[in-house]
Amino acid sequence: MNEYMLLIRNTINSKDGFTDELHLDFVNACKSYIHDLQQNGRLVAAQPLIREGKIIAHTGDAWSESPFNESAEVQVGYYHIRAQSLEEAVEIAKNNPEFHYTTTARIEVRPLKITEQSNQFEYPKGI
Repeated sequence: MNEYMLLIRNTINSKDGFTDELHLDFVNACKSYIHDLQQNGRLVAAQPLIREGKIIAHTGDAWSESPFNESAEVQVGYYHIRAQSLEEAVEIAKNNPEFHYTTTARIEVRPLKITEQSNQFEYPKGI
């Protein structure tokens, strides 16, 4: 099994207009999606991201900080999954509730590097 990161992106205000009931429906859909991934042995980890934070950069001797939400689109969460192939990971991503509750969602599906080829260093696995 290969490992993939599903990076969930959406507009920063994609759910601002949700009623309490619609928000609860969305959260329950996420709960069901997570449960299905767990039951099928596909989920390693998943977390939503709170919409605050900083972006830091280092140039020469100077550090800079800026708000993370400089653009309208932000990463709103992630799923670390197992799949046989990139195509299977894409199919898993297509079932994500973000697509069913908003029209602005995008998911970046990326394979994880487990071993560094140059020196065979194995990156640590999650707990």
